[in-house]
Amino acid sequence: MILLLLVLVAVVTAVLLGRGTGTYPRARTAEAPVPAPRKPGAPLRVVAGAAGWAAVLLYLWGLVCVGFAAMEAEDGGTDSSPLRPCRTGVPPELSGRVIDYSVSYLPLRFNCETADGEAYDSADVPGYVNPGVAVLALTAVASAVAAGYATESRARAAARDGDR
Repeated sequence: MILLLLVLVAVVTAVLLGRGTGTYPRARTAEAPVPAPRKPGAPLRVVAGAAGWAAVLLYLWGLVCVGFAAMEAEDGGTDSSPLRPCRTGVPPELSGRVIDYSVSYLPLRFNCETADGEAYDSADVPGYVNPGVAVLALTAVASAVAAGYATESRARAAARDGDR
């Protein structure tokens, strides 16, 4: 499942990089016009877009993990106590005291609550999801701001040169 997600992210990134920077190979002929120069900040826009899409996809992956954990916790019947998502990676005496659960969407988390008021995170949400989403989102925002700055500085320089 993770391999499929990585392939999907790689394909989307390749398409965004190719379309955003105009780097698809083109056959040059004598009649072909000279390509226009790139806009300032275009590579940064591509990085911002790719990082933003990757952050969204990784967050959706975390939502799927939380959703499956919640569905499994709500599934009653045989073998439903203690809650199945609360059993992995903890000692049996701790998982035996679980009475309820809570879900957090920012950061993504599935908490198992015990009878004595303590809570611990379930292992159903991978540990790389929240830090990965944060890093990718910050990269997207920083790249978008840098692209805007590059465009603005180029426009100001052109305006100064035009006044002369």
